[in-house]
Amino acid sequence: MEVEAANLDELTQSIRVHGVIQPIIVRKTDGGFEIIAGERRWRAAQKAGLLRVPVVIRNVEDDKLLQLALIENIQRENLNPVDEASAYRRLIDELKLSQEEVAVAVGKDRSTIANALRLLRLPDDLKADLAAGLLSVGHARALLGLHDEKTQRQAAREVVARGLSVREVEVLIRKLSRAEEPTPPTPPTQDVHVRAAEERLRFVLGTRVRIVKKKKAGRIEIDFTSENELQRLYEKLTNQ
Repeated sequence: MEVEAANLDELTQSIRVHGVIQPIIVRKTDGGFEIIAGERRWRAAQKAGLLRVPVVIRNVEDDKLLQLALIENIQRENLNPVDEASAYRRLIDELKLSQEEVAVAVGKDRSTIANALRLLRLPDDLKADLAAGLLSVGHARALLGLHDEKTQRQAAREVVARGLSVREVEVLIRKLSRAEEPTPPTPPTQDVHVRAAEERLRFVLGTRVRIVKKKKAGRIEIDFTSENELQRLYEKLTNQ
């Protein structure tokens, strides 16, 4: 709340100097007008003592109203990664939009939406750390390579206590992954290279990966838990 109040004060000061540059979007109601997008600008304009503000009047239905309000919230510069991901999730769940439609609505790549949504798979306490800035998005994505919440929390404590970089977290997760998901023994000539490849792929893709090698041939097995997860992996592997 203190951060929100400080941000509102900054916006108020900006409006005192420059005015309301971006119009507030409203719709007509029986009693007057209802703000669709621009609630913070309206509140800041009131604090700044403005008697008039620029508005754009739109005639929209309730579902479109929610979409515009969520997009307005997403486009705020100070929105934290968890709130942003939650807004994407609301667009999908409440308005029945696909990830592609959300991407078009907010002007971002579909892979960006998919990666943001993955952050919501973290335990609530780690999402709180991410929202507070104790963990970066890079840290959070690395933690998702661990499938056990207890191990994720252990790694997160290390990140915060030691101020680890994302690269250092990658090394830590390699160690924890070996304890979390022991891999079957491989021939001595394969141990180092196959294990390193599996760990690197697990970190990059954010899911469990197994390499099965037989003489000069073999296969790579990649786990996924949903259609959305499969789509995310496809986009990651095809660089879309």
